[in-house]
Amino acid sequence: MSDLVESSFNEVVALIQGARQRAFLAVNTALIDLYWQVGEYISHKLASANWGEGVVVQLAHYLAEHHPELKGFTRANLFRMRQLFETYRQDEKVAPLLRQLPWTHHTLLLGRCKRAEEREFYIGLAVREKWSSRELERQLKGALFERMMLSPPKISVALRELHPLAERMFKDSYLLDFLDLPDAHAECDLQKGLIANLKRFLMELGRDFCFVGEEYPLQVGGRDFRLDLLFYHRELQCLVAFELKIDEFQPEYLGKLSFYLEALDRDVKKPHENPSIGVLLCASRDSEVVEYALSRTLSPAMVADYQTKLPDKALLQRKLAEFYELETTRGQG
Repeated sequence: MSDLVESSFNEVVALIQGARQRAFLAVNTALIDLYWQVGEYISHKLASANWGEGVVVQLAHYLAEHHPELKGFTRANLFRMRQLFETYRQDEKVAPLLRQLPWTHHTLLLGRCKRAEEREFYIGLAVREKWSSRELERQLKGALFERMMLSPPKISVALRELHPLAERMFKDSYLLDFLDLPDAHAECDLQKGLIANLKRFLMELGRDFCFVGEEYPLQVGGRDFRLDLLFYHRELQCLVAFELKIDEFQPEYLGKLSFYLEALDRDVKKPHENPSIGVLLCASRDSEVVEYALSRTLSPAMVADYQTKLPDKALLQRKLAEFYELETTRGQG
């Protein structure tokens, strides 16, 4: 088969895949619209006291008995439809996004999110990152919202100025529970694990990250250096260097990372691309030490940690509740 013929075949495949995706989106939009309307109807009936909750149960039984071809209208789902309507009917910011997510996503969010801002956070990310329901569930279990609220990304002044969107694209802590690493592991174990699970690592980083290479070679003067992991970020249009450390952050680590960023910008970066970003991914760090170190560095860099096990979500939820209470007290003062 010639390259020209194969290229033509790929164009046909692209047309088919595009049409299937549009069809899926159209079906999903119609389904969520239907569930919204059913939820609205049930909500109004219950609010007007024309129905009791027992009638909703009877409706589920009636549909199952007389219209078995209508799937998805169980008792639990009918009450979720009502919850969908009542939760978002006055939320002008989130409501337009609802039809971009499948029903499974909504059942997860309605069942597990307690705050409006938490639902908004996950809905926005799920739409932007195109998370599967499995990935959404993983992020919910990993308490991403609590972690992001309590610990926003620690970035340098240079990174904030050169890439104003960086705080939205990076995390303060990366959850690497899929690596199954022992507590005592070497840097090579961490690096090999990330490469072996590259698809899942890219999902954790974010949809716009593209992998460039591992042990990426950099030559400066007569010496050879190797960067642990190199990525490219499509929206920020820049190279992103990851240096891996299995111990606590040390200020001198930033010096080496800055050196790598200089080499990337001089010898690797394309003329149309933005300055490279550096990420030190450490096992742990002292926040005050990180703040001191980042305050004087001239490089667009950040320091994050990684966790190999799911965090204690209940503890994070308590801390977040304390945080909100403190903010409320300050607002009233």
